[in-house]
Amino acid sequence: MNSFELNKIAAAVLTALFVFMISGFIGELLVHPKRLEKSVLAIDTTRREAPAQAAAPAVPTIEPIAPLLAAANAENGAAIARRQCASCHSFDQGGRHGVGPNLWGIVGADHAHVDGFNYSQALLGMRGTPWGFEELNRFIAAPRAYAPGTRMAFNGLASAQQRADLIAFLRSLDTDPKPLP
Repeated sequence: MNSFELNKIAAAVLTALFVFMISGFIGELLVHPKRLEKSVLAIDTTRREAPAQAAAPAVPTIEPIAPLLAAANAENGAAIARRQCASCHSFDQGGRHGVGPNLWGIVGADHAHVDGFNYSQALLGMRGTPWGFEELNRFIAAPRAYAPGTRMAFNGLASAQQRADLIAFLRSLDTDPKPLP
């Protein structure tokens, strides 16, 4: 490469720098930015007291299910189960486990009763306690309030009648259904 080529490269670089400098100068003349007197991103460096422990969430009051079970409709409960539960649970005797365990014979069975299923610690801690009608009612109404730390992602059923229908359906999933209260 000869010296003339090097001069052209140097002139191009200097011209580019000159153009950028001039355009910056013209930009400042056209646009007058207003400088703030005080930064809007002020950081508070004062020490604060640690916030008091948040109170545990209040457990919602859930009406008893026993009075509604007498008039509950298991067919409506089956429809609710297909719509709300079937993506994670199966209902047939000896059926597969999904994300949740098979629910055949759940009424009256102990919490975390299926051997080999990976229950959350919340439900494992309740092992030995049977799934009665009221326990199912509280769990179906608000699983996370009934068993804090459960892995069940279901938010619950707010309607007491829908819970009664669902429990009536779950009761029917047994060769010898448990008597109503």
